Amino acid sequence: MKQEDEIQLLKELAGTLERQIELVRHDDVAGLEGQVGNGGQLARKIAAAGLLDRPAYDGWRERLAGLYRKLQLMLSTRKDAVAGQLKAVNKGRKTLAMYRSSV
Repeated sequence: MKQEDEIQLLKELAGTLERQIELVRHDDVAGLEGQVGNGGQLARKIAAAGLLDRPAYDGWRERLAGLYRKLQLMLSTRKDAVAGQLKAVNKGRKTLAMYRSSV
């Protein structure tokens, strides 16, 4: 594979991770689902070529790792927020059920 093609793959993966971060930021789950498959496919191509194992691509490895960590953190934060909302909904349902049973 030519170096230009290798760099293009790395740029595409970085762009995909950045789009995923923006989609999480805007709570666009449907858009995020579409991007996940694309990111996985790019990551497999990069891994198969061993690009991130090469010293020449150390900067890319660090950049992609940073984007991935940021995405993981945002997803974890979002998951915690949704879990809190779900807990509040369940508490409300239980309260409503208790009210109905007492009437």
